[in-house]
Amino acid sequence: MSLLRVEGLTAFYGPAQALFGVDLAVAEGEVVALMGRNGMGKTTTIRAVTGLVPAKGTRRFAGRDLHGKPVHRIARAGIGLVPEGRRLFASLTVRENLFAAARPGPWDAAAVHRLFPRLAERAHQPAGTLSGGEQQMLAIGRALATNPRLLILDEATEGLAPLVRAEIWEAIAALARTGMAILAVDKSLADLCRLADRAVILDRGRDVWTGQPGDLDEATAARLLGV
Repeated sequence: MSLLRVEGLTAFYGPAQALFGVDLAVAEGEVVALMGRNGMGKTTTIRAVTGLVPAKGTRRFAGRDLHGKPVHRIARAGIGLVPEGRRLFASLTVRENLFAAARPGPWDAAAVHRLFPRLAERAHQPAGTLSGGEQQMLAIGRALATNPRLLILDEATEGLAPLVRAEIWEAIAALARTGMAILAVDKSLADLCRLADRAVILDRGRDVWTGQPGDLDEATAARLLGV
C-alpha cells in the first residue's frame, strides 16, 4: 500500500502550465528517485505535493486527502521537506533551527547529532556561519526533527565538495536502512540510482518512465536524462 499517492497532478505558474497529470507513489520504507533533466518539473512536483504551489489532482498521504490543505498541515501529516537551497534560519543557532521544527518522536536533537556529529559541535553557532556541507546537514536534521514518515530531498548534495557529498549520501543510506520512506531529487544520478528502489522520470511535466533503476537502459537514459 502506498504511503504517498499522487494521481493526475497538474500545476501552473500563472498562465504557464508546469505539470500535466503526473502520477507518483511512494510506499512505506521505499526510496523513490524523481529524475529528469533541468526544468522538467521535479521541483514543481515536490512543491505541489507539499502545498507550496497550487495544484489539482489526487494527493493522498497515509490515506488522508491533502487537497486544499495548507503547508503546515501537510507537514504535520508526516512529510518532511529538505528544500533546494536549504532555507535555514540563518540568524538562529543550529540548536534553535532544530528546536523550531521539532515535533515529538524518536528524531530528537540527540538522534540528529548521532547522524551528523558535526552539528553537535556547532550547536550554538548561527546557521549562517556554517559551511555549505554543515548547512545541508542541518537542513536534513531540521526535516528529521519533525519526525516525518516521508522525507523529501530536493537536491540535497548540490554544490557540495565530493567528500561532503559522500557523507551526505551515507547519511541518507542510513535513513533508508531504518525503513524511512524517501523521495529524492539529485543531480548525482549514479548515487541516486544506487540508493533507490524505484525511479520515476519526468519529461516536460509528465511522468514518462517508472521502474527499477537497474532496468533503465542506456538509450532511455540518454533520451530522457541526457546521460
